[in-house]
Amino acid sequence: MTDSVPSPIIGIIGGTGVADLDGLQSAEWRTVETPFGPPSDQLLFGTLAGQKLVFLPRHGRGHRIPPTELNARANIYALKSAGVTEVLSLSAVGSLKEALSPGMFVIVDQFIDRTVNRVKSFFTTGLVGHVALGHPVCSRLGDAIAQALSDLGIPHARGGTYLVMEGPQFSTQAESHLYRSWGCDVIGMTNMPEAKLAREAELCYATVAMVTDYDCWHPDHDHVSVDQVVKVLLANADKARALVKAAIPALSGRPLACPCGCQTALDAALITAPEQRDPEVMARLEPILARVRKA
Repeated sequence: MTDSVPSPIIGIIGGTGVADLDGLQSAEWRTVETPFGPPSDQLLFGTLAGQKLVFLPRHGRGHRIPPTELNARANIYALKSAGVTEVLSLSAVGSLKEALSPGMFVIVDQFIDRTVNRVKSFFTTGLVGHVALGHPVCSRLGDAIAQALSDLGIPHARGGTYLVMEGPQFSTQAESHLYRSWGCDVIGMTNMPEAKLAREAELCYATVAMVTDYDCWHPDHDHVSVDQVVKVLLANADKARALVKAAIPALSGRPLACPCGCQTALDAALITAPEQRDPEVMARLEPILARVRKA
């Protein structure tokens, strides 16, 4: 298909330092309210090379919010309400593979969700929905990100499984070896249920996992510590900003219909009979349901 939408709005979720983009114009922090409570922080609206961006610091400015207490529903709802159409999620992770050394970026294509204390869906009694999650990220975005990383010369891997643990503690050595035996590539605490909610909100979503350490499985490296993570994280932030700037041109035009089906994820997902759908739930989810309600 040659027709394209000329002006998508790109959402960025990541650390506060990612927002310090050279060339960001008309930058303005705005409060966005949601029926699920406040998102992690205000959203930063701006334009970069003519492309509209919306940035959300996942843990809040100053890293105030621990992984378990992140209000992922509010975060994704706020981005959707702001008109965001694609989301680039940046997160720090530990490596579970020798070849994925600290400083590398991994363009994740699968998740294993081991979180236990988080609300994972917008749907509830009164409106039941089951979205497909066999392929939980948008490969179109992943391809654009991979090209940008190649152009920048940033070491990266295309594809990998992200084990999302509850935290906030790091893994035991037994857990780390278990996850390696499952074939997982990286481990972190933040991208679930974020990815699930992005699919329910019909957002194109991609994760870039930025390796900071070898978790605790590697016999030749010290066990992970906050000081170690922060040191690599600061270096990764520079590369993350460069990635966002380099990827913008490729993400500025998108097909009318995402070939991955991200933008039509709800077409076959709603199972509650129309006459049994709770009007209050429907109203609360209006930004998410607007497309299917008009269909």
